[in-house]
Amino acid sequence: MPTPTLAQQLLDAQVRFHLDRLTGEDLGPTVATIADSLLDAAGTHQLADLVDLEAVKDIVTRSLASVPSSAAVSAIVELAVQVVHDGPDQAYPLGDVVDRDQVEALLDELLALSPVLERGLERLTASPLVGTTASRFMGRVVAEVLQANKAVADKVPGLGSLMSFGTSAASKMVGAADKQLEGLIGDTVGKGGTFAVRRLNRIIIETLQDPTTREAVLQVWDLVAQEPVSGLGEHVSTDEMSGVVDAVHDLAISTLAHERVARLSDAVVEAFFERFGGYTPTELLAELDLERADLVADLVRIAPGVVGALEESGDLERLLREQVAPFYDSPEVAALLG
Repeated sequence: MPTPTLAQQLLDAQVRFHLDRLTGEDLGPTVATIADSLLDAAGTHQLADLVDLEAVKDIVTRSLASVPSSAAVSAIVELAVQVVHDGPDQAYPLGDVVDRDQVEALLDELLALSPVLERGLERLTASPLVGTTASRFMGRVVAEVLQANKAVADKVPGLGSLMSFGTSAASKMVGAADKQLEGLIGDTVGKGGTFAVRRLNRIIIETLQDPTTREAVLQVWDLVAQEPVSGLGEHVSTDEMSGVVDAVHDLAISTLAHERVARLSDAVVEAFFERFGGYTPTELLAELDLERADLVADLVRIAPGVVGALEESGDLERLLREQVAPFYDSPEVAALLG
């Protein structure tokens, strides 16, 4: 075989040098040194100087349009459904995971939003169909109350006959309203439906503002917190869960791929750069409460598995040689080596 040229010998020597640094006991210090050097170098530059804003926008938009519909995300969704269905291997009370004080604070914040909910419910008055539904609901509630009162009155001698007339008349009125509601509301749905919706809204808001509601919700939480956390398999089948999850997934795919969502993501990216673009990577890590030493340690911990697999398959040497070989094959190096 022909004698290797000087360039080939230098190429072999450099590949061996890098292989020694990326294998065995030298791998950890090498990864740590590279990571520290990169962080030191990048730490002197602002994010806006390191990353192009328009490039980030394109990446985010493309990811929103393609990633949710990918096979990997679909597999993750299926895995999540199965995990939720099966539940944890060992049951434990929900109260061990969720702090009651935090639940109480969240409940207070939600109940404080009752004015917002009231304004949102007020908008429902514009829907004739909602007015129809509210009218039927209120009518059926009244009918149930009358029926319950009559059942109690029948147990008291003399009282049943006294209430019979009123109950009968009211039932006829409610029955007519229920059976012929479309005809009764018809052209006047703007008045009757709006009144029913507003009355129902008022009941909901007053119930939420009642102090007893808060105590009732917390009491229910105390009962739920004592129950062991288990999978939903006891209450719903995998197919039923998958149907709901698939519908939500499909909705997310079509929504995130919409052009208006892409414009919204652009606004979010712009807001991020406006807020953090003047930070260096080191300063941003501090804002995220991420320790630089922990980040480097995580890279050192992950590297052996990745590099070890590449070394075992022979891909590590091949990749190094492919990256370095063009340099030694270049005319400039050939001229320097004579």
